[in-house]
Amino acid sequence: MRQQSFVKDRLLPIGAVLVAITVLWYVFAVVLNAPFERDTAARAGTQIGFMEILPKTLAQERPVLPAPHQVVAELWDTTVNKAVTSKRSLVYHAWITLSATLLGFAMGAILGILLAVGIVHNRAMDRSLMPWVIASQTIPILAIAPMIIVVLNAVGISGLMPKALISAYLSFFPVVVGMVKGLRSPEQGQLDLMHTYNASAAQTFRKLRWPASMPYLFTSLKVAVAISLVGAIVGELPTGAVAGLGARLLAGSYYGQTVQIWAALFMAAGVAALLVVIVGIAHTLVLRRMGARA
Repeated sequence: MRQQSFVKDRLLPIGAVLVAITVLWYVFAVVLNAPFERDTAARAGTQIGFMEILPKTLAQERPVLPAPHQVVAELWDTTVNKAVTSKRSLVYHAWITLSATLLGFAMGAILGILLAVGIVHNRAMDRSLMPWVIASQTIPILAIAPMIIVVLNAVGISGLMPKALISAYLSFFPVVVGMVKGLRSPEQGQLDLMHTYNASAAQTFRKLRWPASMPYLFTSLKVAVAISLVGAIVGELPTGAVAGLGARLLAGSYYGQTVQIWAALFMAAGVAALLVVIVGIAHTLVLRRMGARA
């Protein structure tokens, strides 16, 4: 019964959505790629019908919108058929981007937690720092990323660190907001009870505020780890990087390799999904360790 319920409640709706998206994708691929085939036939002085156009629109070398099977074939070729050390392997490029993502995520998470603790426990920081934290996210990352890279290159810092800093810049914000809400989530009655026990601020933090903030922290970390990947990819774009998923996107745009672009996008989405799942598993384990239900 449980298995049937899982299939009915989870697999069938997800499968139906995937089928609908795939069908729409094929329809738009035919519509967007058909003008090229018509122009080619017109230049050759021939007429071409829809049934002749249809297979050609789904097999173009540089389509406006690649068909799903073309993207799957490119993903298979660049992940399974290529050695992971090859610069044509998406696994190789994904690892380059993942390295910057994880470093930036760690930096952003630590910074966000420290800022949240300070904001909750210090009224001056709450009133002065929190508005700046919010204002920092109003600056478009595409505008600030080149500035960060140029400044760091001027002082001799290049490679992984500039991309990690851009990831940290994006990822610290959801952690700050989530942790501030989590650390303030205990009710006044619970705080009063800790006060009657003559608990110090540190003891209240360790035994009440910190455990209460865990669900908020991990929810924020799921957002932060995904946006860290975006930051790492954005950090690769202004540098003209030769390695990383951002580099694959750049190379694909330079040479009109739309299939390569879409394959890199799907690889990035897969990496982001994997990271979110890992954070979700850590969330479940931590809450179970604390005796709560995830």
